[in-house]
Amino acid sequence: MNINITSRKFRANDTLKEFIQNELNNLERFNDSIMDANVVLSFTHLRDSIKEVEIVLQLPGKSLAVSESSEDFFKSVGLAVGKLERQLKKLKDKRLAKVR
Repeated sequence: MNINITSRKFRANDTLKEFIQNELNNLERFNDSIMDANVVLSFTHLRDSIKEVEIVLQLPGKSLAVSESSEDFFKSVGLAVGKLERQLKKLKDKRLAKVR
């Protein structure tokens, strides 16, 4: 899987990049045909500093997209990956239901 991490309005540190790569590599246990993952990290400087994560997974013939925001990038990434896990499980269940 190719992982592309883009950070807007700041520079992401290596710890955050490694965390994102580990979390996304764990998604391969749900679907091993994931081709690409595009991650966009945004930082908003309004009253509360809000960290937003957008993840787009490219699968053969399909793409899955999620976005999450919170006060911490690690929390946002965890929530977004949780959403992707549910989507991948649902996609797998639908595919298996068609075979039966």
